Amino acid sequence: MSDQTINVPTVAELQAKGESPEILFWVGCAGSFDDRYKRVTVAFTKILHHLGVNYAVLGPEESCTGDPARRAGNEFLFQMQAMSNIQLLDIYNIKKIVTACPHCFNTIKNEYPDLGGNYEVVHHTTFLQGMLNEGKLKITGGDYKGQKITYHDSCYLGRANGVYEAPRELLQSLDADLVEMKRCKTKGLCCGAGGGQMFKDAEKGDKEINIDRTEEAIGTGAKVIASACPFCMTMMSDGVKNKEKETEMQVKDIAEIIEESMGQ
Repeated sequence: MSDQTINVPTVAELQAKGESPEILFWVGCAGSFDDRYKRVTVAFTKILHHLGVNYAVLGPEESCTGDPARRAGNEFLFQMQAMSNIQLLDIYNIKKIVTACPHCFNTIKNEYPDLGGNYEVVHHTTFLQGMLNEGKLKITGGDYKGQKITYHDSCYLGRANGVYEAPRELLQSLDADLVEMKRCKTKGLCCGAGGGQMFKDAEKGDKEINIDRTEEAIGTGAKVIASACPFCMTMMSDGVKNKEKETEMQVKDIAEIIEESMGQ
């Protein structure tokens, strides 16, 4: 798609006009502040716009879900952050949430109900798979046709929530050569960032987990590592840099790949 300026509405703006979105796009901390993952946010927004989806974001009203606080052991902070978000979502009468971050997805879907926050929460790969199956999303394949792609399963998407087929179905729709790593699906290997590890130094050991995982990806002969999580993207990108394979191998979110391969 061409570079076009898209005006992304906030829920507050819609409410001021007496309207409400069908879908809240939960951007997440990485999608808002991480320079690399901002590109994923833009790609997914372009897809939503292209498909004519009635969506909005919270904008400056969006706060962290509390996932990193809970994983790091600060339950008090998690509950404060979660309750604040639930209060806001309920004021806006939000029913359906789509997010590109498996950590946000897992927390809002599985942990917010304990605190009274009940919403339909969908990961962006599942949302796009639905659009593909309904015939609304047309994929041409573009530069990815016939190209070797390997997909890295996010722990919170795969083992924690059983979402394995949606990302793979999207990649196969490109007419690409999807090659699996030895450890995939239910036996997938963590990128090394989960459980709060993203924000602390690694424990002593022989090798960093993300290096081990990147070596496995390189071993497939793939030109693209597809991911569906901001943490995974950071860790796999660092692994590719460590192995000095940046000219031979790209790490891309599935939303970016789909956005580049959409038909008009």
